[in-house]
Amino acid sequence: MRGSDGILGMKGGERNSSEKWVKRRERWLVILGVVLHAVYMLSIFDIYFKTPIVHGMHPVKPRFKAPPAKRLVLLVADGLRADKFFEPDSEGNHRAPFLRNIIKNRGRWGVSHARPPTESRPGHVSIIAGFYEDPSAVTKGWKANPVEFDSVFNQSRHTFAYGSPDIVPIFCGALPHSTWKTYPHEFEDFATDASFLDEWSFDQFQSLLNRSTQDPELKELLLQDNLVIFLHLLGCDSNGHAHRPFSSIYLNNVKVVDHIAERVYSLLEHYYKDNRTSYIFTADHGMSDKGSHGDGHPSNTDTPLVVWGAGVKYPKPISTSNNSDHGVFVDEHAHDMPTPVDWGLNGIERVDVNQADIAPLMSTLLGLPCPVNSVGNLPLGYVDMIEAEEVEAVLANTKQILNQFLCKSKIKQSNSLYFKPFKLLAHHSAALEHIEYLISIRDYGSAMILAQNLRTLALKGLQYFQTYDWLMLMTVITLGYIGWIICLLLHILQSYTSLADVFKNPHDAWQRNNKTKVYLFGCLLAGAISVLLFMEHSPPLYHAYFSMTVFLWTQIVGEYQFIKTLCRWLSWGKYNYIIKILAASAVSIFILEFLVNSFTERKLYTWCFFIMGIIAAFYLFHAIPWRSGIPIYVCCACWFLSVFTLMPADIPDNNGLVIASGAIIVIIGAAARWLDQHSEGNKFWLRICYHKMEKPRSPVLFFLQVLLVGLSSAMVSISTSHRKEKQELHAIHQLINWSIGGFSMVLPLFSEKSLLSRLTSIFLGFAPTFLLLSIGYEAVFYGALALVLVAWILFENTILHLTKVAKLSASMKRTGEKTMLENDVRYLQLSDVRIPLIFLILFNVAFFGTGNFASIASFEISSVYRFITVFSPFLMATLLIFKLFIPFMLVICVFSAITKLLQVPRVGCYFLVILFSDVMTIHFFFLVRNTGSWMEIGNSISHFGIVSAQVVFVLLLFALTNTYTKDIQIGSAGSSSQKAA
Repeated sequence: MRGSDGILGMKGGERNSSEKWVKRRERWLVILGVVLHAVYMLSIFDIYFKTPIVHGMHPVKPRFKAPPAKRLVLLVADGLRADKFFEPDSEGNHRAPFLRNIIKNRGRWGVSHARPPTESRPGHVSIIAGFYEDPSAVTKGWKANPVEFDSVFNQSRHTFAYGSPDIVPIFCGALPHSTWKTYPHEFEDFATDASFLDEWSFDQFQSLLNRSTQDPELKELLLQDNLVIFLHLLGCDSNGHAHRPFSSIYLNNVKVVDHIAERVYSLLEHYYKDNRTSYIFTADHGMSDKGSHGDGHPSNTDTPLVVWGAGVKYPKPISTSNNSDHGVFVDEHAHDMPTPVDWGLNGIERVDVNQADIAPLMSTLLGLPCPVNSVGNLPLGYVDMIEAEEVEAVLANTKQILNQFLCKSKIKQSNSLYFKPFKLLAHHSAALEHIEYLISIRDYGSAMILAQNLRTLALKGLQYFQTYDWLMLMTVITLGYIGWIICLLLHILQSYTSLADVFKNPHDAWQRNNKTKVYLFGCLLAGAISVLLFMEHSPPLYHAYFSMTVFLWTQIVGEYQFIKTLCRWLSWGKYNYIIKILAASAVSIFILEFLVNSFTERKLYTWCFFIMGIIAAFYLFHAIPWRSGIPIYVCCACWFLSVFTLMPADIPDNNGLVIASGAIIVIIGAAARWLDQHSEGNKFWLRICYHKMEKPRSPVLFFLQVLLVGLSSAMVSISTSHRKEKQELHAIHQLINWSIGGFSMVLPLFSEKSLLSRLTSIFLGFAPTFLLLSIGYEAVFYGALALVLVAWILFENTILHLTKVAKLSASMKRTGEKTMLENDVRYLQLSDVRIPLIFLILFNVAFFGTGNFASIASFEISSVYRFITVFSPFLMATLLIFKLFIPFMLVICVFSAITKLLQVPRVGCYFLVILFSDVMTIHFFFLVRNTGSWMEIGNSISHFGIVSAQVVFVLLLFALTNTYTKDIQIGSAGSSSQKAA
């Protein structure tokens, strides 16, 4: 066949499909894609993160006469990691002398192991309510309670709480029997030493006790039993974020919280004088070396635990037979390793616990029922009771967990047409009766073992019902993703390739009757499934999963005639066409699998760009018939970018490197402008450096952008040094930084419309904002990424130039008009698959080039300190996300420019990007884990969410960058200008 090959090698023909129909279907597919990915992403919550909270259980109070304590004090040092608490300072002095004395002489100690996400709210929920955070809370920023839950505070007679406005109201805001107070959000300023926040909490509690001497009602309340006093100490968290956990400010804050613990102890012992107060000191999470938290690294999950006072055992010499009560921990780190020698606690028994175990410990000390949704195991190593009371406490803990299991089992059985029970607990009633019998004959040892075994089975039963619908949902979601991919592929073939002309119009009337029957059957099937789901009282999202999947496959079956004709054509096609298709598919799958693996191993990109640089250079060296430095430039640019994925994900502070990056950016911009000004008369550069006949614009805009880059570099130095010296950021500095960042991003809209000029202006326009949000080597990465993007443009332009020379013949002139769609946009060809694949590689490099975006802890909060220092979660998160989006915007701007340069349909390429992304999404969907460490589970969910969300944020970035790229004009071989659609 002569003429241009279509995507499957067929000759292009005239377009029969109307533009109006294609545009309408494009909008429909975009809306469907956004809805589908949003719905299917929520399936992860139903499969792996279903809310653990159920209601309807009755509290189980332990059966012992007098509780060990009348009141309990809970001190939570937010963000305090275990090693910084236990280890000595550089002079050999311990930072927490009072609590260390408690460990050695009066109480018990250990490490409390938190479960990711290691954030403040989930940690406090684990400590106070005894279960691991309801995942639906993430939709409210871990602040409000989407589902109300029971806690130790709820079971208490009265709770007094003082601390952060982000934590205290969660547990006391709707609690009538509580007295609480918080400081304003404005107090949380990262530019200051935040230890005063801890002093504020103590001062409020001290004033409460002082006020009671003048208030008889308050005095009477304070003398009641079952009281809880909660002091939330935020200083370590704020100082860790702002100054890192190795800083003198953070380490001094450890001394502050120790001194507060000492003063609280002295104050209460002097106030009550009855030795009936229990004290618990712990932390909700730790702090990574770079001043962040969220993931499952030991620096975030390992927190100190010190317990003393009424009902608590005294220190015990180390025993090899008992390091913990159960030895099964939520984060799978090595907990049985010897205590570090520099802690100086090797001779004292250490009792490690899961963070959720603290709630039943508090309840037992006060003689209260455990919170009804608690999954914690009572750590007997801390409780000082006689054997009979220990058995009763463990039995109450077991019954409380078993009640949750029975409630979930009952709910599932009442809603299922075919119920599969948890067989291991089929005889739980007999087991409870046997335990009661052993207690009655005072065989406490056997009763303890059976109660603990029953508790373990109950926890397994809870996990069983958490994943009860796992297989069904996985099957439905997988079929849905496959159906969506096939629908996208059919649309691309019908709308952007010559197959639409070969197989006639896919929406002609001759198919309508058959399609109507298919759609009617699909509606009946969806209705029948919905009825079954309704009878089982399934959640509304289950209906959405099934309906979406049935709808997609109905659409596919509706295209049966097109698919049948396509298969017949492939069976009749030339052998070399099929080989090309298979080769392209194999290469695509290989690249997509490479991208999947790159999510867990960033260094793969180093090899990728190292090899790509060599291959591209050799290809260009042999393809370009004239002497040129382009092959060397492409190779060097790829090698330069390959260095960054060898860098540590924890970006070290280096303001000198950020300032130097400003100079690198200016040099890159100046080189691009010089090339743009000296390319006239060269046909190779004509389409990139498109010069109009009229006089070119004044260079004032370029020099203004260079000035803003230089000014932003200066502000990086001034803002950082001033903040370090004065511990505050001047308002004038903030105003200048905000003005530079905002003004610079508007200027590219006024630049020249040629491809290189506009892209250079965009690069310089976003540089000041990126520099002001940078703290280290990521600023250099911005310039390196730009160099590779230019290399991509040069590579595509070379292929285009060589193709045009090869096809400049009479035959091409006669058939050329039949290869076009409209507005000078041609059909997609099989070779065009490289465009979305290269885009995905560069897009993912923008994700992982300077860190692990898929990890919660990768968000470096100090990046925003040049714009804001007062704690504002929404604004800070917005700035961090915008910083991450700037490299993406560069990649998408270049992608849009290349589609114009090559005259390929941009929407068609976008759909190919989504198609390839969803192949990766299916892989990540099966890589999601519900076993292993929570760091691995959290990362697997992050990977799935990132790739699945690409259809949404790539679309949003396309819309945003279109403001900058829609006016780009491409030069032509003729004298007249040519604007690509």
